Amino acid sequence: MHARLDECRRSRYHGLVRKKHAHPSLSCALILAGAALAAFAAFAIINACTPKSSAQKTPKSPYGTPEYVIELPPGYEDLKVISPNEAEKEAQPLSNAAPAVGARGSSQGETTEATRLARLQEPRKETPEVTGHPTLIIVIDDVGYSMDELRPFLKLPFPITFAVLPQLVHSNDAALAIRDAGKELILHQPMEALGGNDPGPHAVYLSMDEATIERTVAENIDSFPYPPVGMNNHMGSAVTRDARAMRPILKLVKARGMYYLDSLTAPGTVTVQLCKELRTSYMERNVFLDNNTDREAIIAAIDEGKRIARKNSAAVMIGHVWSANLAATLMEIYPELVEEGYSLSTIREYMQMQAEENAGHADSGN
Repeated sequence: MHARLDECRRSRYHGLVRKKHAHPSLSCALILAGAALAAFAAFAIINACTPKSSAQKTPKSPYGTPEYVIELPPGYEDLKVISPNEAEKEAQPLSNAAPAVGARGSSQGETTEATRLARLQEPRKETPEVTGHPTLIIVIDDVGYSMDELRPFLKLPFPITFAVLPQLVHSNDAALAIRDAGKELILHQPMEALGGNDPGPHAVYLSMDEATIERTVAENIDSFPYPPVGMNNHMGSAVTRDARAMRPILKLVKARGMYYLDSLTAPGTVTVQLCKELRTSYMERNVFLDNNTDREAIIAAIDEGKRIARKNSAAVMIGHVWSANLAATLMEIYPELVEEGYSLSTIREYMQMQAEENAGHADSGN
């Protein structure tokens, strides 16, 4: 009996000893786990606070990367990057139906961006400055994602053209607001880009047959609450260089009584050739206003547009609805533009004015 009791006591003793030895091991494991957790938390905090590149910290824009600042894939050597001291391509007539603005000048923003597209170069032609009032035509692209971004531009006290992306959440709201503000609506048609960037929904791709291209564009035109008067390309450096893809688009534009504005996101587009062949009214972009979105660069781009307008009667300047400083800068310099003798117009108004002037010259025998 006593022997069994002693054995039980010894067993309990050894058990207690084992537990005492087990506690340090468990404590060490808990300490190590806590240390690992603390290190992970510290790494996460440090990583969150470490400055990142703009590409890492900026969420993908719903508009797509503007094509005049993307790097193009190999095989498109004619889309080279040029140095600021190279001469820009100068003007040529832009519309067979309504002769219009011409120069394919580059903006100050284009000459200061390290990665921009160049246009094919031609010898610079010296032309006399136009008499009368040179015309500035401002087009605002990428409308349709946000009404808050659009409203400051609707308040601008001069004619302006808005290019609205099709079938987005605010496309129709934007179109109605544009009409109520007395501004001009055109379709901002998404098209395939050479760089592979996603142009967005309801886009035209080179893989489509001509019937599908025509149907896609027609559906986008008909998606608005009233007919747009024109169309330009959103991205589209691949499509605008392809005659097979552009032909059904430009035929449809003519059939709908619209005009086509080539945004010139790439050189070597087929627009001029096809529009002359099809007798489709067209114009071309001269300046991007917001390659660089700070106020000084925008004003420099407008100055470039003014120079082109003085030489070629008008200049088409494209900006973007998401540019933070653009609306305020345009509002600020508008009185100065009027004082300097510039007229501001929409594309359709300018084309009509040119057609009337041409008809007058024909009637007078000049």
